[in-house]
Amino acid sequence: MSTIGMEELQISPSDSHPGKDQQAAGVGILLQIMMLVLSFILGHVLRRYKFYYLPEASASLLIGLIVGGLANISDTETSIRAWFNFHEEFFFLFLLPPIIFESGFSLSPKPFFSNFGAIVTFAILGTFIASIVTGFLVYVGGLVYLMYRLPFVECLMFGALISATDPVTVLSIFQELGTDMNLYALVFGESVLNDAMAISLYRTMSLVKSHASSGSNFFMLILRFLETFVGSMSAGVGVGFTSALLFKYAGLDIDNLQNLECCLFVLFPYFSYMLAEGLGLSGIVSILFTGIVMKHYTYSNLSENSQRFVSAFFHLISSLAETFVFIYMGFDIAMEQHSWSHVGFIFFSILFIGVARAANVFSCAYLVNLVRPAHRHIPLKHQKALWYSGLRGAMAFALALQSIHDLPEGHGQTIFTATTAIVVLTVLLIGGSTGTMLEALQVVGDGHDGSMREFQSFEGNNGYIAPSYDDDDTSGNRLKMKLKEFHRSAASFTALDRNYLTPFFTSQNGDEEDHDDPMPSSRRGGFHGND
Repeated sequence: MSTIGMEELQISPSDSHPGKDQQAAGVGILLQIMMLVLSFILGHVLRRYKFYYLPEASASLLIGLIVGGLANISDTETSIRAWFNFHEEFFFLFLLPPIIFESGFSLSPKPFFSNFGAIVTFAILGTFIASIVTGFLVYVGGLVYLMYRLPFVECLMFGALISATDPVTVLSIFQELGTDMNLYALVFGESVLNDAMAISLYRTMSLVKSHASSGSNFFMLILRFLETFVGSMSAGVGVGFTSALLFKYAGLDIDNLQNLECCLFVLFPYFSYMLAEGLGLSGIVSILFTGIVMKHYTYSNLSENSQRFVSAFFHLISSLAETFVFIYMGFDIAMEQHSWSHVGFIFFSILFIGVARAANVFSCAYLVNLVRPAHRHIPLKHQKALWYSGLRGAMAFALALQSIHDLPEGHGQTIFTATTAIVVLTVLLIGGSTGTMLEALQVVGDGHDGSMREFQSFEGNNGYIAPSYDDDDTSGNRLKMKLKEFHRSAASFTALDRNYLTPFFTSQNGDEEDHDDPMPSSRRGGFHGND
């Protein structure tokens, strides 16, 4: 009772000055708008002069860091500073959904689905490998006194949260310089799906931490993860198909109902995200597949004016949210209290993450190349580009911030400080050197024209080139025969989509126009059509 009384006494002075609080809120929001405006202008100038050493995301992060540092030095009023605190709930519920939906909505289907098997391998198996390797190395490093020692489950939690890559910076430069469409699709697809994988792994490890006995039943943990992933995907696809049927039969595509049409279209993605979160599933996976399905089916049921509006609207909201996330993150990094006493933990964590990323990329690429025909192998220079593209961003930062509450005894604070350093270093250093890396690996303009001809040539096979098996009599024939069956099933799914799903869910019979036109691009999702 006394604690509640003390809290009421502490709150009461601020309650007595509502006008002052409103003024502080106005100043805080004004500063945020000014930073957004500055970030967009600076990003435009950097793009115009092709200055790739400071990409847009890095510039936004730097703006947040500088303003946060100045606010710290000036010791600004607590009421104003409160408007800049990074709240992971605000990030997950309001900023992340439009970014992920735009990623799915602006997706170029041909390069994505032609590499879907590889993307799933990198995003699910690769992220699992990276998180386990990172957690194990951090634990061993603590045992041999190289770094601060954490319990094994907490090392795995750190490995899970730091395995979430967010290569916004890399992808924007990929678009500017023009790289191979397959490489872009791999980096983009992995970055979207491994966010969901990292969250699921982190939550699973957190569950093990809170219920230590659960750690003995590893099979149930895997089953729980698969249940979450498949359930989230099903929820997203279901909401997408429901929206397609609604817009097909509701008769909203007339002039005086376009406002209602657009409002409903904008609400469906959030409905999908909140439905999955409410059911204890992954909202990220759900809204991603809702975006893919709504672009493929629902979009063609809209009137032309509504189509233009929703494409522009989601691109706008995604760009604003993305830029704000980096500013928001930079400001909070400067304002938060950090535990810099464990510098060794930060240094060796960076080394271990590089090793784990290599284990992820090169092992998964080996498996993918094992089952792909020779002309579809992922070349070594693309594997190196994938390894280099493993920046850490807002997702890792938000999960690390959450770990402060999840882990007692200062362990969460140590993880948060290490993650903060890793995010800043990867975004600024790796992001700034991406252009040089692409030129060194000779992937700038790699296969640009050939990629377009290649994708036009296997349009009818869901993006896969049918391989020839006649000239290969090795012991891997059985595996290759299974791959051949997979190719047949992919082709049959394309036929099913064209002959049954598209006519049923859309008001058009063909919809080839929707497949062939370049998707609207965003900094994180989509790929510019090659002219």
